[in-house]
Amino acid sequence: MEEDKFISTASLLCEPSRAKIVWNLLDGRAYTASELAFVADLSATSVSNHLSKLLQGNIVKVDIQGRHRYYSFSNPEVAYAVESLANLANKKSSIKSDHRTTQNEIKYCRTCYDHLAGKVGVLITDKLLERELIQLMDKNFIVTENGNHFFSDFGLDMTSLEKQRRNFAKACLDWSERKYHLAGSLGAALLDKMLELDWIRRTKNSRAIVITSLGRKELMNKFELEF
Repeated sequence: MEEDKFISTASLLCEPSRAKIVWNLLDGRAYTASELAFVADLSATSVSNHLSKLLQGNIVKVDIQGRHRYYSFSNPEVAYAVESLANLANKKSSIKSDHRTTQNEIKYCRTCYDHLAGKVGVLITDKLLERELIQLMDKNFIVTENGNHFFSDFGLDMTSLEKQRRNFAKACLDWSERKYHLAGSLGAALLDKMLELDWIRRTKNSRAIVITSLGRKELMNKFELEF
């Protein structure tokens, strides 16, 4: 029954130790069992048992290279589900906080699985909407004709991205900004291109993304972002 499947999947994601494991997989990288045991503060035996259950539930997949086994999400939809849970956990009251996000916080700029998130990810998406390069429709973004030219000029193969067996331009609700950022194959390609151009850089053992001095200049030129 569908209800039984839902209960089974929910229990896999919500057990505390497994929740730590999937939270750390949100950066889009693959990890060994030892690495996940370290970040989740688990023994080798315990993390092995948890990973076995996640594999059986199709939450994670494993890639074997030589003697090493690398674990990552089985598909992007799992990452979206985890991000949605984070939205529920981070839901605040209507009282606004005076706290302002600083540039060294993970809320400022981070990866959400394979695409850009945080304040910067949302600002980029807002600019794309403002310039009518994309349009929001039923929790997905539609790329306009001008948008196709824009992304193609940026070096993205739009035809290839649309043919991938996944969401093309998904609207992913950002857990820290409470607004949508661009996900799907287009969002992933945008992140990869920015990394390739050295506009942004990953940080070790964190989902936080650093914007380079070149990146600040080019993000202002290309996306009209103001820092």
